Order: sequence, then structure tokens, then C-alpha cells
Amino acid sequence: MKIIILQEKLKKGLNIVERIAGKSLTFSILNNILLSSEKSFLNLSATDLELGIKWWILSKTEKEDKIVIPAKTLTSFIGFLPNQKITLEKKDDVLYIENENYKSQIKGLSSEDFPIIPEVSKEEFFEFQSIPFCQKISQVVDFTSSSQTRPEISGVYFSFKKDEIRIVATDSFRLGEKIISPEKINSRFSEKEVSFILPQKTIKEVINIFGEREGSLKIYFSPNQVLFEGKMQETDHPEVQLVSRLIEGEYPDYQEIIPKKSETQIVLDKNEFLNQIKIASLFSGKINEIKFKIDPKKKGVEIFSQNPELGENQSFIPGEIKGGALEISFNHRFLMDGLLNIKTKDVVFELVNSESPGVLKPAGDLSYIYLLMPIKN
Repeated sequence: MKIIILQEKLKKGLNIVERIAGKSLTFSILNNILLSSEKSFLNLSATDLELGIKWWILSKTEKEDKIVIPAKTLTSFIGFLPNQKITLEKKDDVLYIENENYKSQIKGLSSEDFPIIPEVSKEEFFEFQSIPFCQKISQVVDFTSSSQTRPEISGVYFSFKKDEIRIVATDSFRLGEKIISPEKINSRFSEKEVSFILPQKTIKEVINIFGEREGSLKIYFSPNQVLFEGKMQETDHPEVQLVSRLIEGEYPDYQEIIPKKSETQIVLDKNEFLNQIKIASLFSGKINEIKFKIDPKKKGVEIFSQNPELGENQSFIPGEIKGGALEISFNHRFLMDGLLNIKTKDVVFELVNSESPGVLKPAGDLSYIYLLMPIKN
């Protein structure tokens, strides 16, 4: 292998790929990156056996070959070099790195020992604009559970139909659902509905890689794997492919727990509501409890929190109320998580009774709901 490549391009690719490389004591090969010179490209590959990544960089290739190099060592070293052309050359299982002022060598491993990253069929796919799609999935990604007994809720659920996509995450205490409307979907698939559960780590890497990346994002799927792909700007060739395993199991019928109607509906200024909850949280006890008293006659909500060791706090926020009076308690952390993912000026808070889930919605936006369980007294 012998190629010439720009330091800036190589550094960018390594910084992303190195995050996927495993940190395994048992399988040390996973702590490495596979470098492959292919015609006019250098390909960087890494995997932790559940998630795999391939990143292509335009280069001048003089000789094609492969070598496996420790991820942390290579990434750190290239990061220190100036932004100049770099020559990478493999001799035996050693990578020689040279530019104007440096001549270095890093011992590598045979590429034959590196795990194969699964291939995913490209017959069926969905396509989105990268940045808006990542903004939408970021509204639910943090609500998964780390439960070992219920692995299906440790991931994010995707349900693809011709007319909509639903993205859901829950930890059984709160739930977020985001709906993407049909005009934002370009797709080709044969089934009426395609659904799968992706690990939270996968979704967070999708957001990290594609969240600020202009252009389109294609999602290809198979029974066991999903592939996220973005093309290069300079040529119609993939720049990045992220391949993930799916979580086995059936996702809970979450729609059964979403209240069909509310007895009390409150419209509040989101920022003021969030600020009052933050203040109340300073005085909450060990279970993060904040109490709410909704009174239509007073046209607002009283917020109360108490900690025997610190003191107590009471505040009032005006709002538009429909329905009856109600007293209910919630975990302040769960409330703040929901409000921070609502982007509108006003928020709609829908309640049934003191023991049923509450629902937060952006005012005037039906594409997002956040459900949270109350603290029962």
C-alpha cells in the first residue's frame, strides 16, 4: 500500500472512525482500524461487532493493499501533524508515515484477522435530508432504558410506512414519539410496514456523524442489519457507511398507554414553565417530586416542592386551562427532559387524573408527544 493524502481529510475520518473501534481486552483486534487503499480512495474501517463503520477519503493511490493499525495511536499521531500532504506506505506489517518534517512508523497487524463488517442489501431504502432527520430523532433518543431484562426498550423503535415514520423511545417511566410526515420521505420498499429496534448507541452515532452534515442520508435495511449511508460531495461515491445490528424482540404496544383524551388541558409558556421547574427542583426531595395544583378559577398552575433538610418553594404560572381542577406530582427531571425537546413557544400539558400519565405536546404541532408517569402518593 502506498498513497498520498491530505492530513486534514485523514484527521477528520480518523476522529469519527476511532469512536467506533472497540475497547476490548478479550478481542484486541477490535481496538484497531483497518486501512485499505482502493483505486482513488483510502478506506478506514472499525467495528465493535455490533456497530461497524466505513469512511472513504479521496487520495492518490500508487499501490493497493490493507493494514490494521491501533486506532488510538494512529488518530493521536495524525492529529498532531500539520495540514500537509502525507504519504502512507505499508511494508510488511508496518505503516510508514511521512511528510515534509516527519518520518514515523507504526507497527500493525495482518488485515486477515480483522472482522468482516456485514454487507446490507441496497434494494430497499429510505432517504432524508441529514440535518433535519437527526434533529427529529434527537427528540427521543435519550428516553431509552438500560434494562437487561427488557432489551427491546433499550433501543429506539422505528416504524416505516408509505405515509409516515414513527420514532419511539421509552424507559417505562416516560416515552417520546416523533412522527415524520410523508413529504419528507423518499423511499423504496415492498412491504406495507417495516419496523425495527436500533441500539441507542447506534442512534447517537448517527446524530454525531450526520447531525451537521449537509446532503442526504439513505437508510438501507435487511432482516438483521441496518445501513446508514452518506455520499461524498465531490463524487457519487459513499463517504460514510454505518452498519448496525438490530435488537431482537417485539416492541411494546406503546399506543395503548397514551391517553385517548384528557380531562384537563393547560397551555403554558414553555420557557417560563421550564424555569419554574428548575427552581422547584432545587427544593425537591430524594424522589425528585414536584407537586402541581391546577385551578381553572385562578387561571394557572401552582407549583410546590419541599425538602425537609433545605426548605420549600412555591410558585405560580398563568396559563390557559380547559377542564377541571387537579392535583398531581411528577419527577422534575423527567419533566425537564420533555420540555427541552419541545421547540415551540408554548407547550400543551394534558392530564387525565392524578394516577394516569401526563402528556406534553408542542402547541400547534401534532408530530411530537412526550408522555410521563406521575408520582403516585
